[in-house]
Amino acid sequence: MITPARLGSAVLAGLLLAGTAAAPALAESASATPSAPASSPSTAPSTATTPAPAAVPAGLYGKGDPGYDGVWRQSLALTALKQNEVVPAESAVGWLLGQQCADGGWPSFRADTATACDPKTEDSNATAVAVQALVALGGHTEPVAKAVQWFKANQNTDGTWSYNPGSPGDTDSTALAVSALLAAGADPAGVARDGHSAYDGLAGFQLGCASPADQRGAFAYQPVAGSPLTANVLASSQAALAAAGGRLPVTADNRADAPAKPLTCADGAAAGTVARADSASAAAAYLTAKLAAGGQRLLLDTPGATPGPDFNATSWAVLSLVQAGHAKEAASAADWLAGNGYAWAAQGKNGTDPAAAATLLLVARATKLDPYNFGGTNMVQLLIDAGPKPASVPAAAAAKAANEPDATKAPGSGITEPDENGGFSAGWMIGVGLLVGVGGGLLLSLNRRRTTRNGAK
Repeated sequence: MITPARLGSAVLAGLLLAGTAAAPALAESASATPSAPASSPSTAPSTATTPAPAAVPAGLYGKGDPGYDGVWRQSLALTALKQNEVVPAESAVGWLLGQQCADGGWPSFRADTATACDPKTEDSNATAVAVQALVALGGHTEPVAKAVQWFKANQNTDGTWSYNPGSPGDTDSTALAVSALLAAGADPAGVARDGHSAYDGLAGFQLGCASPADQRGAFAYQPVAGSPLTANVLASSQAALAAAGGRLPVTADNRADAPAKPLTCADGAAAGTVARADSASAAAAYLTAKLAAGGQRLLLDTPGATPGPDFNATSWAVLSLVQAGHAKEAASAADWLAGNGYAWAAQGKNGTDPAAAATLLLVARATKLDPYNFGGTNMVQLLIDAGPKPASVPAAAAAKAANEPDATKAPGSGITEPDENGGFSAGWMIGVGLLVGVGGGLLLSLNRRRTTRNGAK
């Protein structure tokens, strides 16, 4: 089964040209959907056995098949809209609540809510973001409390969580669980199995002094028997948020802004886990270095993925750096996302990808960029348009929608100053379009893929 938690994915790359009059849109793209467990098949089953795509139910954000990511994208959308003072439709909140299973967990998507859930298919990643959404919305104490009990019941003996219960733990699932517990007011240090707390479980994935210097502080996705831990950018980005005591939505607040400190290792330092007090700073230092090396974006490092920018990991890295008090280190990456993220969020096979749009909206607010002109795009309206009509919107949102009806289109359409928020100016983009047009024009579209740590789909 393809599932939404690893967030590793392929890239839609190239310039999209529609005749000589159209301005190009940068179309590098990576999926915002969470990841599949490593046991998932590496290819989709044959058409003879592939179930028909699930119908998109009323109240759900996005037009794509919700079978793999319905709860994930709904939760991110509700969280981001709430942070921007948009009151979502009752149908949107009701849909998310209706997906919860009797034991407190959420599956990736529950097509028939009249049928009891299969506990083996419940999804820790979906459950984690659903909890954070309901806490952000407020007034949902009972379902949140049930979800906390679900996390306690499904914790592995080493303190970790897996995507589906019963499998070895992984960093993304454990980190998301820690953030959910924090959101719900449950101390992860006190959520333990066989003497191993949630923080202990997370620490087991972090690379310490025994690792190469340029990987120290990073997190691996999952240990491989007989091999040392290997740094993974998405795992590191999501784990860094949890290590810093963060959850969604992230706010800049008035945190002191200081440079991230790399892990200090004396000559001949022994192998061992990174101390909890050093974990967040070490992860932030690793991410800062990787962003600088990649041109202020992280690059896909999932086996089988098409080489290119990892929009999802970059977004989570920005959120984590802000949470840890390193807003200056996050600023350049946020600008890069503003200038390049439109295609990721708005040009999927089924139009707007609500998970991607919501993630960029969370980045905009965390870094104090304008969510109504994020690289030229009204990201608030883009997300609103991907779902049911909200119960209410703030006056600023209504005014923007009325006065700038085209501001959810390609980058540059809403920019009033060159390179505002790191975005591309309309004149620059038209110039590139003419240059490429003279050369003959190119349309390269690579199908978006969801890949996992072992190349599984």
